[in-house]
Amino acid sequence: MDKIILKYILKNLPYKKPFLFVDEITEISENQIIGNYTFKENESFYKGHFKNNPITPGVIIIETMGQIGLVCFALYMSYPHPIVYKPILSVVEAEFYNPVYPKDKVIVVSKKIYFRNDTLKCKIEMFDVNNKELAKATEILKLVKK
Repeated sequence: MDKIILKYILKNLPYKKPFLFVDEITEISENQIIGNYTFKENESFYKGHFKNNPITPGVIIIETMGQIGLVCFALYMSYPHPIVYKPILSVVEAEFYNPVYPKDKVIVVSKKIYFRNDTLKCKIEMFDVNNKELAKATEILKLVKK
């Protein structure tokens, strides 16, 4: 895997902490991307999402899947030209199977369904480090000119 492209992807993500949910990209090709993120114990959303038993909200799980599975993928496909679009994300379908807790490391696997007319559609799955499926979704990224 080309380290220059990986550095380019991470540098050009349109997010910053505390709303960046990408630690690393471990595999990337024309049809698939795999990356991971470890949820920190002090993430702000844990303070009120099930007191005394915090779990990651579904919207954050969808966001994590979208950041790795769509935005990083689109940056890879646009390399070396930066994306001059604003991304619009839509979720066609999502299912949640198991909770994600503070300190959990998740692996996101995204497979391209199509990329045409500035629209990327992917089937995205999230697993824990023991390969237990946590969630899956079909998500679409539409790139709209700024």
